[in-house]
Amino acid sequence: MSDVDGNWRGSPVQLRDKRPTIPHVRLPMAEVLLFHHAQGLTPGVIAFADELRAAGHAVHTPDLFDGQTFGSIDEGMAHIKAAGFDELRARGVGTADDLPNELVYAGMSFGESIAQELAQTRPGARGAILMYSAIPISGEWAFGPWPDGVPVQIHGMDNDPIFVGEGDIEAAREIVAAVDDAELFLYPGDQHYFSDSSLPSYDPAATALLTERVLAFLARV
Repeated sequence: MSDVDGNWRGSPVQLRDKRPTIPHVRLPMAEVLLFHHAQGLTPGVIAFADELRAAGHAVHTPDLFDGQTFGSIDEGMAHIKAAGFDELRARGVGTADDLPNELVYAGMSFGESIAQELAQTRPGARGAILMYSAIPISGEWAFGPWPDGVPVQIHGMDNDPIFVGEGDIEAAREIVAAVDDAELFLYPGDQHYFSDSSLPSYDPAATALLTERVLAFLARV
């Protein structure tokens, strides 16, 4: 009822918000298969994987050397030669068998060849991240043409005697010229494994920029 002034008296009316509740839905994150370099699954490779995990991505880091790590690239390459490069690469490719097809394949130098092979030959790839190395997509070493719709990032230092001096940069440029969604990032310096924080070759500034670019890539693929 109302008083003489026309104001309503009594218990206030409790208004309920009848808008539907929208559940929080977490956006799907990328699932990454990351292959280590010739010095093995070092603490620095694991630390890089952990940076991606901290951003919400699932990262698999198979150890193709059964726990062995090496103090130099030469020692690691000697191990690869003794074990058989093709055998180790086939073992790496086989690690994808029990995983979904919709993966981002990432690799560092020796591991790059495995990541690139899977990205080019296993259907369903969401993307590829190629670090310190690249293989041509034409000629005798090629896995074939780059598949349609698979984005790729390539990272290396502009004075790296391996990436630049041994021709990987030319393979990288071939990929970028042929693939619609491809990026080549060059960092100032002459180190090969520059984003491995456990090695003397580590470059913190370059690694921070590489990680930022990789995370942006993973967020959109």
